[in-house]
Amino acid sequence: MDVMEIGLGHSLGLVSNEISTVLGSVIRTDPVALGRVADLVAEAPRVFVLGAGRSGLALQMTAMRLMHLGLDVHVVGETTTPAISRDDLLLVASGSGTTSGIVRAAETAVGVGAKVATITTDGSSPLAALSGSATIIVPAAGKLDRSGAASAQYAGSLFEQAVVLIGDALFHALWARSGQDADDLWPRHSNLE
Repeated sequence: MDVMEIGLGHSLGLVSNEISTVLGSVIRTDPVALGRVADLVAEAPRVFVLGAGRSGLALQMTAMRLMHLGLDVHVVGETTTPAISRDDLLLVASGSGTTSGIVRAAETAVGVGAKVATITTDGSSPLAALSGSATIIVPAAGKLDRSGAASAQYAGSLFEQAVVLIGDALFHALWARSGQDADDLWPRHSNLE
């Protein structure tokens, strides 16, 4: 391979092409699920986000933007996160849809009457079953797939990138609905940096 085939520019093009393809598929496959998740976030008294590893980090980015919008948002596992209650929303991301701690949290949420929305690669997973029509399916390689067929990237990177961008799109859609402008959101940015 020459430097152009292994350089950063080549890799950036590969990532860009893969993410464009997978997000196009998400949009075409189930636009109703996208709308359902946005509605659940907008209607919930409180939103809790949970993911493991890089998926969790991606959802923390979403939580920050939803907070900027003025929503009551909590990251599961933080010391100040309260108990989830009836009508709250648990927004989860798990490529496999089987991550045990996340499935247990979703079961707990459902058990108290909260709703669950899921981002996953597997529509037949336990998490998808718990969230029903509020499941966004991302047709991306899971972290254990090393075949390169679904993605040339390493260990679920394409899924995690999709979670970040779905979260940003969710924020943008809700922001447009809210009628707020950027000046309305700005005072909610951290000033303790």
